[in-house]
Order: sequence, then structure tokens, then C-alpha cells
Amino acid sequence: QVQLVESGGDLVQPGGSLRLSCAASGFTFDTYAIGWFRQAPGKEREGVACISRSDASTDYADSVKGRFTISRDNAKNTVYLQMNSLKPEDTAAYYCATDLSTHWGCPSYRYWGQGTQVTVSS
Repeated sequence: QVQLVESGGDLVQPGGSLRLSCAASGFTFDTYAIGWFRQAPGKEREGVACISRSDASTDYADSVKGRFTISRDNAKNTVYLQMNSLKPEDTAAYYCATDLSTHWGCPSYRYWGQGTQVTVSS
């Protein structure tokens, strides 16, 4: 059974940093690409970042490029999203996702976890 568990969300002031984690189980983790997406109330889902089966290939939304970094530790079955210089518009629920078919590039969102809330406010 595919399971993705996000954690690390919090309330943070503008300009602050957070590191989100996504712990995966139920599939061969190091075989598939993983992505992060976010969704704020009343807004469409937005892809944030993704990483290939190895960390050789990553991709970012323009809105987070230069501020967010995605990485993975295949030994721990975990993907991370380091978020720096946070802005109020980064406020959203953040989800990690995979599709169990994409190895390189960004996966579609076939499986995702319960999400973790990030709130950026003073």
C-alpha cells in the first residue's frame, strides 16, 4: 500500500525558513520521481518542485525558484523541501506525490499524502 506522510509545516514569519519532509512506504522508493504541490483555499493546485529517482534532476515552479530546494535520501525513503525566504503567498497546504510510473522528470499526482500546512504571516 502506497503511503506518503508529509510533516514539517508550521506558522513562520515572512523571510523565514522551513523544511518539509515526505516519508514514503509501500513501494520501491528509489525507482520513482517525487513531486511537491501546494493548494491554498480557493486557489488551484500548483506544482512546486519535483525530483527524479536520483537527485540528478530537479525542477521548480518559477514562483519558488531560487528559494526552495528539493532533495531526497533514498536510504531513508524520504524527500525534503527546504523553503527559504518565505512569503505570505507561499501559504498553503503542501503535499508530496508520485504516480509510480515516472522515473525521470515530474510525476503526475496519482498518490499523495494528507498534507502539511505552511502559514507565512507576521
